[in-house]
Amino acid sequence: MKVFYRDGEFRLAVTISHLSERVGVDTLGRPKMTKAPRVEGKLMIPEKYRDLVRIWLAVGLPYTVELIRTPEGRYLVHLTFDLGGAPEPDFAEGCLALDTNPDGVALCNVGASGQPESWPEGFSIPYPGNLGKYEGEFQVITYPNGFLYIRIPDLAYASGFRRAYLIGVLAKVVVDLALFLGKPIVLENLDFGKDRLDTNREFNRMAANFPFAKMVEAICRRAAKEGVSFRLVPARHTSTIGYWKYMKRYAVPVHCAAALVTGRRAMGFRERVTKELRQLVARIKQHLAQKVIPDMPREGEGMTRRVGAMRRLERKMAVHNGPTLGQQEAFYSVWHDFRELALALR
Repeated sequence: MKVFYRDGEFRLAVTISHLSERVGVDTLGRPKMTKAPRVEGKLMIPEKYRDLVRIWLAVGLPYTVELIRTPEGRYLVHLTFDLGGAPEPDFAEGCLALDTNPDGVALCNVGASGQPESWPEGFSIPYPGNLGKYEGEFQVITYPNGFLYIRIPDLAYASGFRRAYLIGVLAKVVVDLALFLGKPIVLENLDFGKDRLDTNREFNRMAANFPFAKMVEAICRRAAKEGVSFRLVPARHTSTIGYWKYMKRYAVPVHCAAALVTGRRAMGFRERVTKELRQLVARIKQHLAQKVIPDMPREGEGMTRRVGAMRRLERKMAVHNGPTLGQQEAFYSVWHDFRELALALR
């Protein structure tokens, strides 16, 4: 029995070996058997386990399958995974956090305190020897305080085989970097409901057509092969939190700031609404109140998009720092309103 993932769904293939028939013997006297029939069907897996099973299958770790027939004629499938094959990440020294994008990945060297650490002395990423069709095919943009962006322009537009090859090259570079740092890898799970703050149409079209899950699977597969531990975390609100809290503080692109948020989330740090962020919201509100546009209603006289986002945000900020980590990551948390405000101010 074999479980596999194809065309967006899990499937189970069962080979019925006892139905194979003997048709003779070969020259060495061994019995020759007909090919056993194979039955294939759709496998329903609970939503909360789908990412785990998909990563497990992509990495190629062992599992066992037990098929049970119920009195009603239905079949239940019990999957058993050997968790000893996947090392548990240790965040005592921090982690290497990623934010995946259609043209590359943003990385952040997160320390044990949840803050970015500078790259070690003599740190550099070697140029892959199997790339070099043209100058700039593989770009490494380094920022202060432990941030960098690896950009491969062809990744977004290449054909299937070429893209798969470039994803493999990128996965090797990321895992080698984690081995050099001695830290686990943290990246987004396969449910890419990302709250991107990009308004560029070309980038949005590129992001909509890019197979993010293949990049995550390639990195996880390479990490398992090299013995590097990794953890997947929800990607919800990472770009929004990075935009408001860390982008200007560390003078990095929003993707690098989102990578920092991803690493902090895996390590269990809560993203609070700080005093500085509250003061920034107050200044924005004051600016909106003073701004006079003849063709648009002023604050208090109508429900413009900016005023509406501001009012909802003020109501939620008062109670945001109290809920648990899971409640702060919920879809309609305060960060959802911060995203709406950011888009309204553009």
